[in-house]
This record gives sequence, C-alpha cells and structure tokens, in this order.
Amino acid sequence: MQEPKQAPREASAPDGLEAPRRHWAVATIMVGILFTSLDMTMVNVALPTIAHDLAIGAGQVVWLAIAYSLVLVVTLLPFSAVAERIGFQRMFALGVTVCAFSALACSLSTSFIGLLLARMSQGVGTSMLMCLFGGLVRNIYPMRMMGLGISLNSLAVGVTMVMGPTIGAFIMEAASWPWMFASYIPLCCLALLGTRFLPDVSRVKRRFDWTSCVLSMLTFGLLVTGLDMLAHAPLRALLCLAVAGLAGAALVRRSRGQTAPLVPVDLLRIKPVAFAVAASVCSFSSQMGAFVALPFYYLQVLHYSYTDVGLLLGTWSLGTASMAPVAGYLADRFKVAVLCAIGAGCMATGLLCIALLPQEAPFAFYAMAMLTGGVGFGFFQSPNNRALLTGGPRRRSGAAGALQATTRVFGQSLGTALVAIAFNLGGEDGALTAIFTSMACAMGALAVNIVRYFSPVPDSQL
Repeated sequence: MQEPKQAPREASAPDGLEAPRRHWAVATIMVGILFTSLDMTMVNVALPTIAHDLAIGAGQVVWLAIAYSLVLVVTLLPFSAVAERIGFQRMFALGVTVCAFSALACSLSTSFIGLLLARMSQGVGTSMLMCLFGGLVRNIYPMRMMGLGISLNSLAVGVTMVMGPTIGAFIMEAASWPWMFASYIPLCCLALLGTRFLPDVSRVKRRFDWTSCVLSMLTFGLLVTGLDMLAHAPLRALLCLAVAGLAGAALVRRSRGQTAPLVPVDLLRIKPVAFAVAASVCSFSSQMGAFVALPFYYLQVLHYSYTDVGLLLGTWSLGTASMAPVAGYLADRFKVAVLCAIGAGCMATGLLCIALLPQEAPFAFYAMAMLTGGVGFGFFQSPNNRALLTGGPRRRSGAAGALQATTRVFGQSLGTALVAIAFNLGGEDGALTAIFTSMACAMGALAVNIVRYFSPVPDSQL
C-alpha cells in the first residue's frame, strides 16, 4: 500500500539539498538536537544540589523546570513566524547564540533569581531552534528521503532523552552543577559553525502580527498553566482555562482570513495535518503520563529499587530509539494511518499488560511490557511526524515544524495533568488509575488513526 500523495511542491522550490551540503546540514541539526534535548532532561538531575547550594526549597527550585517549559510553549509559534520573515539561517544562528550566552550566565549564577532568569533565556534560545527543526528537515532532504530524515531526528531525540539523566549524573559526580551548563557551550560553537550549510527558504514579506502573537502567548501559556494546576488548585485552573479559551477563540477568528497566519489554522484545514496533530497530542499525552505514573507504581506498589525503575524506563526508551529508523523506512512505503495505528495499539497493549500483571510477576515480564510500549511509541512517531511535516506546502514548512513542536509540548503537559487528576481521584490505587489513564490516551491515538484510515482526503489535499 503506497502512501497517498503529498501536497504539491512549489515549482520554484528545490527538492532538498545536494550532497555534501546535505550531510553537513544534517550534522548541524544533530548537534542542535543534542544540546537542546540534553537541556530538557539533564538539568533536572541537578535540581536537588542546586536547591542545597542556593539555600532554597524544593518547591522553589522546581520553577527552574516550570519556567523553562512555559517559555517554550508560549514562544514556539511566534518564533516560527519570525523565522519565516528573517530566514532559517539567521534564526538558527540567533538561537544558538542565545543558548550559548544563557548557558554561560547559568554557569556563573550565584543566586536563584539570576539562575531563573538565565534559565528562561535559555528556554528562549531553545525555542528558536526547536521551531526550526521540522522545517529544516523538510527543506534539507529530498522527498524520497523524507522518512529517513524524520526517523533520524526521532532517533537523535530518543537517544539523547535516554542519555540525558545519565550524562547529568556523571557530570554531577565528577564536578559541580555549573559545569553542566558550561558543557553546552562547545556544542553551541559547533552548531554555529555549521549554520552556513543550512537551507534558507524564501521569506514571508508580510508584517509581523503582534496582536496574534500576544493572543497566542496568552492561549498556550494559560492553557498549560491551567492544566498544571487542575490537580491542586481547580478554581484557579478553571479561570486560567477559561481565559485561555477566550484568547484562543479570538486568535482563531483573527487567523481565519490570513494567508500565512501566526497560528497555522490554514494547515489544520488540511486533513492529513489535522489528523497528525490530533494523534500526536494523544500519543505524547500517553507517553508522558506513563513516565510520570510508572515510577510511582514500581516504587510504591511493586517496591522496586531506583535502579530497577531506571532499567525499566530505559527499556521503554530503548524500544523507542531502536524502532524510529524502521518506522521511518516503512513510512515511505505504507499508509501512515496503518503504521500509527499499530504503534498506538502497541503502546496501549504494553500499558495494559503492566496494569494487569500480578505484583509477583517476574521483572522480565514488566521489562517486556515496557519494551512493547516503547516500540509502539517509536513506531508511531516517525510516520506521524512525516504526515504532519509533509502534509502542507513547502513554503509553510516553518509553521509545520513549529506546530509539531507545540503539539508535542502541549501533549506532554496534558498527559501530566491527566495523571495528576488520576492520582487525586484514585486514592490508594492512584498509580494504577494513572496507568489506565495513560492507556486511554493511547487508545485515543488508535481511534484517531482508525478514523484517519477510513476518512477520504479531498483531491485538493493530495
């Protein structure tokens, strides 16, 4: 079964970069993915030590992670619109530079406020880069190699996310936490040297829409904040969600009549893109929810050690990383809906097995269930990302890449919020309830792909 035709490419747009420039561009992206992914996972290992050294509490130091995530989610779409106007190369160079100086500021910080501001600045730089990765892949690889390119990105992210905590622990063992931030600087310099090999697609000539920018930041910022507060402050959470809904409605209404709006509602009118976004939200909600719920289940219910928990979580990540290239290869040859349905089904099956296994079951059984879930997530991710990034016109590749990144961050926030609610409602069985909640999200991704398989695509979107 062949994949349906993608949106037609503009006649003036080249079909990717020629070698060897393509190889250098891929290497540059890999370096960018390396330090941005490490930045999202490695620093959390140092939070207890940072709290001790700066004489602050755990509730205060966690804002280093919360503020970083909020900066990401509210700036991804606005930065993608800026990149379409100033060019991908300039935005990449600017993002790398901001990351480098922010990392230096973090390593030199001696107070919590200074570190928090530097960390938020680091989130700005990371957002400048994350909003580009999808669009860069779309313009670096020719269409015949698109599945390979997307799977390489997924593999790089998966491996780095697995290795991040381990690398962070090694740095903390050998040195102090400022060196963790300083370690990014050489990688930033390498990425900056490779910027000239990146593609610089045609730029948008229209003025930047500041009103839409403010509405977008309000919508996503309050939405994520509201979701995070649902479990412990429901009234304030509902207020945030209500304001986010009003801002979002105003944003969509303003964007409908625009040719290339800041929030890409024009892309969401394309069925393959809309299905990919819906499936991605469900999938990332399931994966993040599982990674929040499972440590509690393994530690408090099964009474496993931290080493055992680390091995089990690593097994999931290993399955994801190993399956990404295979799924990328198959994505060029089979229908996305079929591949993603198989992946979502494997995720749901793995989580269901974990929930139903007797507590005295051998450790290997839980490891196999985790591997099944990880394989399913890896099998799902590459084909779905391919559909999202290639479903629209190439001139909107920057917006598609930012939409992909925003969908991922939002899905992770939603999964965390749903699991927190499950813990509150589940009482003594909260961890088990949270696992079933994550499984339900995976079933939601499966349902989206069943509908996607049987939904006809209009000729104008082929």
